[in-house]
Amino acid sequence: MNKLNFHNNRIMQDRRSICIFLPNDDSLNIIINVKILCHELLVQVCDLLRLKDCHLFGLSVIQNNEHVYMELSQKLYKYCPKEWKKEASKGIDQFGPPMIIHFCVQYYVENGRLISDRTARYYYYWHLRKQVLRSQCVLREEAYFLLAAFALQADLGNFKRNKHFGKYFEPESYFPAWVVAKRGKEYILKHIPIMHKDQCALSASEAHLKYIKEAVRLDDVAVHYYRLYK
Repeated sequence: MNKLNFHNNRIMQDRRSICIFLPNDDSLNIIINVKILCHELLVQVCDLLRLKDCHLFGLSVIQNNEHVYMELSQKLYKYCPKEWKKEASKGIDQFGPPMIIHFCVQYYVENGRLISDRTARYYYYWHLRKQVLRSQCVLREEAYFLLAAFALQADLGNFKRNKHFGKYFEPESYFPAWVVAKRGKEYILKHIPIMHKDQCALSASEAHLKYIKEAVRLDDVAVHYYRLYK
């Protein structure tokens, strides 16, 4: 084995495959050095997403069924599974199963206009969308209908009578399960188009801003919950 091949093999043995789950259900597959700092990985992810304003976002892993945010000054291998860290690569195109990492909002703001970067605002919006689906503010039921109208305007654009009729969206993608169970899909599909139509003057970016403003008013959306141990 010549020195170059030996050097390349050593380099590849320090490489691992990771899969970054994004708030909008897309994902990024990246090959990285196992000794990389979490901050360096976050910068790399933001560069790939062309996201300039990344200080509100963090990287997390699932441990004991809850999100644990990485300390950016730590090396990635502090959070990785033992099998993933120990496994040697078998060649440039033969990495083991990827480590799953989540790119999500770590710090919240009350006003979306504080997020100047539209790409950052887009992913912030999608993170809140997921939070809203788990929200349980039963005394604020009307807020979920307004949020759904803003989200449909952001996702689908202006209401078009010849296009947006019947089941043109999935209620489960816009409402918490308890609202769908309480009101029923038919009720939602009947009343939401009128509210969607009322948002016709909003651009997608403006709809994101309105969604963010309304969503953070719900008590259980712009927060992180953790299990309490004795």
